[in-house]
Amino acid sequence: MRAVVQRVSDGKVVVDGVVRGRITDGLLVYLGVGRGDGEADVRYLAEKVRHLRVFQDEAKHMNLDVKQVGGRVLVISAFTVQADARKGRRPSFDDAEQPDRAAVLYEMFCDELIGFGVTVEKGVFGAMMDVVSTNAGPVCILLESRRAF
Repeated sequence: MRAVVQRVSDGKVVVDGVVRGRITDGLLVYLGVGRGDGEADVRYLAEKVRHLRVFQDEAKHMNLDVKQVGGRVLVISAFTVQADARKGRRPSFDDAEQPDRAAVLYEMFCDELIGFGVTVEKGVFGAMMDVVSTNAGPVCILLESRRAF
């Protein structure tokens, strides 16, 4: 399971002209489920996102997590996060999980964050979404449950 995590001052996801999720001062997470991912991957990544210290404290150091600043998390399903572009010019998505299984793990990830006491907004799994955000910093962090990087 992989995630691209961005610290944002605002973010929203629009599906068919309707805003489905909106946050301010929080984290935008693009989540990609890989083949063979399971509950352990969900728990690991959700815990990482929950406790990721990327918000500034009074001394302007990135020392606070999303809950400490009262932020929210916008989670977007994005199988493209599993892309492999090492060969050629067209990315391969062979490592992405099948949609039915990926949807279950995506929901589990969101539920895990909610269980940590974080407010979660979501996109619509499998839908064509317009995601609009203002990256604060910019801060972009790559996370991977298999610890490949």
